[in-house]
Amino acid sequence: MSRGETAVRPGPLWSLGLLRSELGAVLRRRRTLVLLAVLAAVPVLVGVAVKAQTHGGHGGGPAFIAEVTGNGLFLVFTSLAVTLPFFLPMAVGVVAGDAVAGEASAGTLRYLLVAPAGRTRLLVVKFVSVLVFCAVATAVVALFALLAGAVLFPLGDVTLISGTTVPFTDGLLRAALIAAVVALSLTGVAALGLFVSTVTDSGIAAMATTVGVVITAQIMDGVPQLHAVQPYLFPHYWFSFADLLRSPVPWDGLRRDLGSQALYVAVFGSAAWARLTTRDVTA
Repeated sequence: MSRGETAVRPGPLWSLGLLRSELGAVLRRRRTLVLLAVLAAVPVLVGVAVKAQTHGGHGGGPAFIAEVTGNGLFLVFTSLAVTLPFFLPMAVGVVAGDAVAGEASAGTLRYLLVAPAGRTRLLVVKFVSVLVFCAVATAVVALFALLAGAVLFPLGDVTLISGTTVPFTDGLLRAALIAAVVALSLTGVAALGLFVSTVTDSGIAAMATTVGVVITAQIMDGVPQLHAVQPYLFPHYWFSFADLLRSPVPWDGLRRDLGSQALYVAVFGSAAWARLTTRDVTA
């Protein structure tokens, strides 16, 4: 320990003050605000496009889009389906990839690790902050979609995929559950990005690598010849959230999705911990 470093008694794995500081830094960062602004704009653009498409008489579009004109609540489901393949994981990949590598490139990582056992505590706080961002990013998409849907289209009882009609309040609850499932579906990307962030001192390289892996996994999941490995890819069960729009709800796909994300969190979270706790930090 150098003369300028102060010995601090080991603390818990979790520090509310450190987490509050980290969340403030992440959510106030200009890059994060731009990402959230883009996510907020997507459902508005989709809603306007659907409104214009209605007058133009053209068909087609992503999942749930045919139902949007009859019920604005379906804009929430459509927007989540549109943003989940790329926009949401890209945003999470950028934040997660920068979590540790950004500190190293800025020269602040060494000072955050002064206290004994500080590496584990810092990693936990970084991961929790990325998980919070997953929730915030998904909520931004859902809330702006709901607002745009209410302004552009009528709201009312919801006809589910299975043909059952439920009250609007029930549909709203299902929308909230779907947003929660989508946020949890991004935890695998969060853990992957955090691991990549511990491997390099370049925040840009970590972000680019994480986003690149997400895109590669998406491509692999769409190649029929790779059907044997596709169930092990983290995006494979992402769209199982649509099962929440059935009555009764088939839970198998949702369990597989959340189980897959838990496995990725366990594997890459452990790898990130092993890397950071044994790493020679000089920056």
